[in-house]
Amino acid sequence: MTPPHEEYYVPAQSKWPIIATLGLLITVFGLGTWFNDLSAAREKSHGPLIFFVGALFIAYMLFGWFGNVVRESRAGLYSAQMDRSFRWGMGWFIFSEVMFFAAFFGVLFYVRYWAGPWLAGDGAKGVAHMLWPNFEYSWPLLNNPDPKLFPAPKGVIDPWKLPLINTLLLVSSSFTVTFAHHALKKGQRKPLKLWLAATILLGATFIALQVTEYIEAYHELGLTLGSGIYGATFFMLTGFHGAHVTMGALILTVMLVRILRGHFSADQHFGFEAASWYWHFVDVVWIGLFVFVYVL
Repeated sequence: MTPPHEEYYVPAQSKWPIIATLGLLITVFGLGTWFNDLSAAREKSHGPLIFFVGALFIAYMLFGWFGNVVRESRAGLYSAQMDRSFRWGMGWFIFSEVMFFAAFFGVLFYVRYWAGPWLAGDGAKGVAHMLWPNFEYSWPLLNNPDPKLFPAPKGVIDPWKLPLINTLLLVSSSFTVTFAHHALKKGQRKPLKLWLAATILLGATFIALQVTEYIEAYHELGLTLGSGIYGATFFMLTGFHGAHVTMGALILTVMLVRILRGHFSADQHFGFEAASWYWHFVDVVWIGLFVFVYVL
């Protein structure tokens, strides 16, 4: 139960921040090594192993740190002020994620409406057309200025097949997680479990279909990170979103395990609420991706 006073709980010194720092350092270093070795066409790279070790550090940190938070919450150590702090923290975290995707969408719009036409001779900066005088710009970019350096893809993903199905899946999952939230607030545990399990299943199906889409893009269309700016923006946007969906599905799975163990009540369930906020966020981002990456 939440204490009636407004005292702010201060936990004891913790090892988790330094473990999180080490995990992030190792993970990013491994990822950078991996990408550099790929660009240099090295046959053997230690990047994947380093990245995996860093990911293990982060998984260990998340399991331990959030486990501490759950135990402290269920012990009644958190006040209303602490609850407000959690809400503000989650709100700022989602805002940072919005800015993250805004940067990538900004790159997409800049390339499509400014840089690409300039290289083809349009506008005040059309002098750049001198670099590739025979280049004709169109989007999606299937005729790169330097096809020897960046071989153009053979085609693009049809938006009205797997992307449309994935859009329907994620939109549906927003409804199911909302139904689960309403069931929790009404104290209806069985519908809560069913609707939340359905949300996780929809998210897992989305991930599986996106993997299928990537396989088609790589092997049948020649659409890769190295196939020019279209391939780079496509995989950066959809790939990072897929990583967010994976993380969101894992978070919802943890929420389901906690619910099965009897955690949360109709009045106190911010952990579940924060997870649902995050899930709605990835759903909205996907709608933007579907429109501006696949359709337009």
